[in-house]
Amino acid sequence: MIAIIKPDATEDQIYELTEWFEGQGLRCDLSRGDYQTIIGLVGDTSGIDPELVEALDIVESVTRITKPEDDQAIRSRAPGDFRRSGIKTVGVVGLGLIGGSYAKAFQDKSEARILGYDLSDSITSFAKLEGTLDDILTKDNIGECDLLIVALYNQAIIDFIKENAPYIKKDALVIDTGGLKRRICSECFPIASEYGFTFIGGHPMAGKKFSGYKYSTGKLFRDSSMIIVPDPKCRDIYTILHKVEDALAPCRFGSITVCSADKHDSMIAFTSEMAHIVSNAYIKSPTAREHNGFSAGSYKDMTRVAWLNEDMWTEIFMENKDNLIFELDTIIGFLEEYKNALETGDSEKMRTILRDGKQAKEELDGI
Repeated sequence: MIAIIKPDATEDQIYELTEWFEGQGLRCDLSRGDYQTIIGLVGDTSGIDPELVEALDIVESVTRITKPEDDQAIRSRAPGDFRRSGIKTVGVVGLGLIGGSYAKAFQDKSEARILGYDLSDSITSFAKLEGTLDDILTKDNIGECDLLIVALYNQAIIDFIKENAPYIKKDALVIDTGGLKRRICSECFPIASEYGFTFIGGHPMAGKKFSGYKYSTGKLFRDSSMIIVPDPKCRDIYTILHKVEDALAPCRFGSITVCSADKHDSMIAFTSEMAHIVSNAYIKSPTAREHNGFSAGSYKDMTRVAWLNEDMWTEIFMENKDNLIFELDTIIGFLEEYKNALETGDSEKMRTILRDGKQAKEELDGI
């Protein structure tokens, strides 16, 4: 839920309103722009009457961005304390950009012993030679890991957990890095329960244009968001959240978001997958071949993620096709509006739909 505050509201009035929201068990995220202040409400907003809040003199409008029953994401600032975690040994499976960056972060910012494995023996041996790894991760020592990070493609994550579950230490914390969570979590939660370790679906919202160990860095995750999906059978979400905060403290995540697998996959279809599809389609215009001398920041922004790993993204798109088709249908419908306005020469319609998009950006980002 978001509340847009009128421009003439005083700081005291805004403070009193946020205090009231927090008294209802919500967290308030303030976004201040030149013309508007927006309060984003995080938590269970089902008990909040939008019309009641909108009746306040300082409130211009109140909008639910999710249904009350879907507004279940829990977010935290994520400083944590790694010493409090009790983790002595960290294992990292897959030493690409993400896995390599995890290994380097723990090596740089903790006293833990770092074990690692990659399908490429040369990468594993180089990471050990470079000092990122203290030793190579094997079936013989995987049981020594208090924290295990599995940084592979989605199917490979499931296969690894199934194959190695008997060797994983009881009470170990296992976190994956897959881009989708429904299938991974549904298959891995029962395995973890059977063998006595804790599996948490994870998705670090960080990356680079280029992949591979040579581009990894211990600073990759700093100030970025980490999404985690705990087993829905878990009764104490906050204990899990604090456990992950401490375990991942060396990575310096800016925040940790807890949500369901369904919520994660529907949101990622919009925030990540759509951006890659639109960018990949946009660059296919024949005009793109003549862009030199005519392009600036907007072109670079639009085309940055057109250069992608087609194998990985095909797997992701196909696994999340229901959510992705919904987002594609939505954007295609809006694009048709722009096209129709142009075809009919309807300047007023064009002005209206452009203003609608501008206002949507203002409401979401507080411009």
